[in-house]
Amino acid sequence: MKQRLSILGSTGSIGVQTLDIVAENPELFEVTSLVAGRNWELLARQAIEFDVDSVVIGDESKYEALKEALAQYPIKVYAGSDSICQVVRSSEVDVVVNALVGYAGLHPTIAAIEAGKKLALANKESLVVGGDLVMRLAQEKGVPILPIDSEHSAIFQCLAGEKSPVRRLIVTCSGGALRDVPMSELGDVTPERALKHPQWSMGAKITIDSATLVNKGFEVIEAHWLFGMPAEKISVLIHPQSIVHSMVEFEDGAIKAQLGTPDMHMPISYALMFPYRATRPQERFDFLKNPTLSFAEPDRVKYPALDIAYDCMRRGGNSACVMNGSNEVAVAAFLAGKCRFTDITASIEYALEKSTFVEKPTLRDYELSNDESRALAAEYLKLK
Repeated sequence: MKQRLSILGSTGSIGVQTLDIVAENPELFEVTSLVAGRNWELLARQAIEFDVDSVVIGDESKYEALKEALAQYPIKVYAGSDSICQVVRSSEVDVVVNALVGYAGLHPTIAAIEAGKKLALANKESLVVGGDLVMRLAQEKGVPILPIDSEHSAIFQCLAGEKSPVRRLIVTCSGGALRDVPMSELGDVTPERALKHPQWSMGAKITIDSATLVNKGFEVIEAHWLFGMPAEKISVLIHPQSIVHSMVEFEDGAIKAQLGTPDMHMPISYALMFPYRATRPQERFDFLKNPTLSFAEPDRVKYPALDIAYDCMRRGGNSACVMNGSNEVAVAAFLAGKCRFTDITASIEYALEKSTFVEKPTLRDYELSNDESRALAAEYLKLK
């Protein structure tokens, strides 16, 4: 029987590659619904190609254009965040692929879990913002959360079949687009320069997060929730080649690593097909073309966001939610040319210092914290 998918963020990098996997395996999958933020043109083309039942556009101002584009097809068209949660709850959906960007992914993640759907998760912010709530709910509902992020997929693969205690998770990090830029020059970096990632092709927001190492800090928090590991048992290594996606060290000293080309098709297909693997004849790794694998400690002075993330994880409560909300505002401002690259981390520090701490937040507390952190970042950046 085919798995029926709802793909959230279908027009982004992960969404597009997920549809590649569907197209390669038509006997295994069908797509019932697609969700996008603003790119209604691509959403319409995807909906027609994959003959979906319904689509949702997050930006309600794009609703009429999308509806007109699909007027000749029997495809239901919706708009807004409430509609996203409604489609993931549909009885016609078996698996929700959440590839939305940022805080916007939290409510759909919770809706999917509440509805008992298998969740293939690429939206790390769901766990960064509300990891305690999300994981408790998943356990209560017996819902599997399968990671799509390459680092967490690698750890998940290394842990498959293991029954012994883990000494350490080692999360690898490319170092981002500014890896070789001296710290003294970071204040003058342009958005165009920061978007030129040396290995990965990703969306603008996550590429900037990679350059600040906010993304790696978020991945450490995500690993904490997914695998139940404390901060002191999760380490980060700079690995410029992006071949070793992450590693697990066991108590006997053995280390297992998952290696492969920097391509997201493999972790996506593994999440969708687990415990089986896809057949992708075109995917071949050549060790002779990659003779050197190097590793280094991250520069924590150049990348203060990494330690901020660790501090948020140790502090708990709504701290990581504050970090995420302020970061989203600052990254958007940087991409729009309204602040410097170094202002991103400074905005996060300001928001964490000024925000209200909630030790045991509810979903409503996360919503309020998200709003407050965004306002504080805007205040720091003097955004109107």
